[in-house]
Amino acid sequence: MEALTNLLGVINGVVWGPVMLMLLLGVGVYLQLGLKLMPIRKLGMGFKLMWAGREPKPKTGKLAEKEGDEGEISPFDALMTALSATIGTGNIAGVATAIALGGPGAVFWMWITALVGMATKFAEAVLAVRYRETDSTGFHVGGPMFYIKNGLGKKWLWLGGVFAFFGAVAAFGIGNTVQSNSVADAMDATFGVPHWITGVIIMVLAGAVILGGIKRIAKVAGKLVPIMGIAYVAAGLLVLIINAGQIGEAFGLIFYYAFNPMAAAGGFAGAAVMAAIRFGVARGIFSNEAGLGSAPIAHAAAKTKNPVRQGLIAMLGTFIDTIIVCTITALVILTSTVWIDGEAGASLTALSFDAALPGFGNQIVAVALAIFAFTTILGWSFYGEKCCQFLFGTRSIMIYRVLFVLAIPLGAIAQLGFIWLMADTFNAMMAIPNLIALALLSPVVFKLTKDYFDGKDVLPGEELDHDR
Repeated sequence: MEALTNLLGVINGVVWGPVMLMLLLGVGVYLQLGLKLMPIRKLGMGFKLMWAGREPKPKTGKLAEKEGDEGEISPFDALMTALSATIGTGNIAGVATAIALGGPGAVFWMWITALVGMATKFAEAVLAVRYRETDSTGFHVGGPMFYIKNGLGKKWLWLGGVFAFFGAVAAFGIGNTVQSNSVADAMDATFGVPHWITGVIIMVLAGAVILGGIKRIAKVAGKLVPIMGIAYVAAGLLVLIINAGQIGEAFGLIFYYAFNPMAAAGGFAGAAVMAAIRFGVARGIFSNEAGLGSAPIAHAAAKTKNPVRQGLIAMLGTFIDTIIVCTITALVILTSTVWIDGEAGASLTALSFDAALPGFGNQIVAVALAIFAFTTILGWSFYGEKCCQFLFGTRSIMIYRVLFVLAIPLGAIAQLGFIWLMADTFNAMMAIPNLIALALLSPVVFKLTKDYFDGKDVLPGEELDHDR
């Protein structure tokens, strides 16, 4: 086991090394420039479409034929399902880890990753809807494995299989056992609840949702994600009101140390600029998943025929996750003085909240972490299930769901050093085939987007939604 751990450590260092980070940022920058910064310019339009997409309006005539209700879930619920998987431990523990290892400057590079990641997430969703299929049960399925298969041709089918394999395995790690273990740790430390009890409770609750499939997952995500996200942001804003005098200094630290090394102070070991970039980009991707290829699996099930409309909604996931939620966490940490004491992970975030809200700040973080991790388990169960379906067919779906649910309590009681390493490594290896496909299929994304904003893909009656 030690030899295998060491081997995985070496592989992890390579796949999350400078080449991977440059590839993630490079593809994102290329797509953002190719789209002429459209994801940033049309951010408001994206929010408008998201709100209108809570329940697609019935259409008639030619518009019904063009923009019919193909798909299983509303565009809004597709985004909430994707957000259920992305808003998780990365927003609490991931941000704290980035600051602890890379210094305050890491937050700046998380922002940069999000801004270019909006273009990546837009392209992923456009391709997911454009190249999705209908399976033998009548459900729409899509994602990187399908846009590789249907967009690049049969000679690239093996690459889709590679993505699906890594996705199916990674879901058990980053989307399951790691999440249940994080919740169990938080519940034990804060409320004294034994790990195994937490694991069983999560298994029962998650199983009741997961075994019902995408419609049930989307229904729960559509209700729980907005509530939990707003509540966490509200708690963070309360802390920032209390720490209002330190907000300006916190932003100063972020911008200054993004380009300058930070010396050791207190329990903080110091950080070079490269460390700020590395941990900022890596934790940013870990949190918002732009480029990993996971979110488009959810967006492929949306009730829409228009890939660009769903892409405009999908890109909001990166903005909400990193620019809003992660920034709140980062500012809470940096407006306290706890971060220089050598703490890291979720405990750093909990201590920072508790410094401003003594006695119950850590409880807020524990409850938020539990809900975030729970919804992450729901979202990733669907991702892993679709990857397994691509490899082994629809008959494998229920088997995968049952195994996924049974793994939850095991994760809660396990020592997860090796599983963390494996999951992190497989996540990076998911990104490689996806980024290759995004680069090769970028002309399709650019053309569909140009046609949409030129009005070639818009029928009379749809202009009100088309904020040109």
